[in-house]
Amino acid sequence: MSEHASRCQLFGDLHFGDQPLLLPNPWDVGSAKLLASLGFQALATTSAGHAASLGRLDGQVTRDEAIEHAAAIVGATELPVSADFENGFATEPQAVAANIGLAAATGLAGLSVEDYSGDDDDPIYDMALARARVEAAAEAAHGGAARLVLTARSENYLHGRPDIADTIARLQAYQEAGADVLYAPWLVEPTEIKAVCDSVDLPVNVLARPGGPTVVELAALGVARVSVGGAFALAGLAALNRAASEFLDKGTYGFFGEVAEGVAVRDSAFGA
Repeated sequence: MSEHASRCQLFGDLHFGDQPLLLPNPWDVGSAKLLASLGFQALATTSAGHAASLGRLDGQVTRDEAIEHAAAIVGATELPVSADFENGFATEPQAVAANIGLAAATGLAGLSVEDYSGDDDDPIYDMALARARVEAAAEAAHGGAARLVLTARSENYLHGRPDIADTIARLQAYQEAGADVLYAPWLVEPTEIKAVCDSVDLPVNVLARPGGPTVVELAALGVARVSVGGAFALAGLAALNRAASEFLDKGTYGFFGEVAEGVAVRDSAFGA
């Protein structure tokens, strides 16, 4: 088995442990190395964090930039990496499949494809098209020398459509279409999370959210994987903003209180 195939298999197996797989989302090589040094078992890119690192909003990264970024994160550590591949950077199923083939060449262990259309007036793809897109994505993800783990995402709650029945129906359709993991970002109510887990046979990813269930509570609901999306990247931006604003507005250096910790983190994560 090739190293790439082995990483893909490991990533898939990690969804069936005794506890949920904690999947942090680095936004650059440094954050990937730091997270790996802490003991996480796998990593996933974040479209929002990547975009922020380029001075852009989420959704403003091109396909080629996303693929280049994925390659950089894959190369940063020995851990399996899954990519936030947005909507596959295409609408038609065969174009999505072609783009996934390009992404797979980076050494990714997995990737996700969402049903968000990018059209704010009609944000979610029609069910039939959405299912066809997942089917094509699964064929591309599973058809190469290494079998990538495909996560299919139902974006209803993230785009103003909090319809649990439609969300479950979509996830069930994506399961039938060949996905390996199912994900409905922005679910927070335990009853809805449990309803999703009870309605499908595949591992379910949940996005960590303030006020939502803890990892222990998510495990009891049947969740197999927990990710943080762009939260770590945005928390880093907030810390930079506080430090820089203090320097600019007050001319003081209170932020140096965290520098020693930063040095220790840097040396531990990057020194080997």
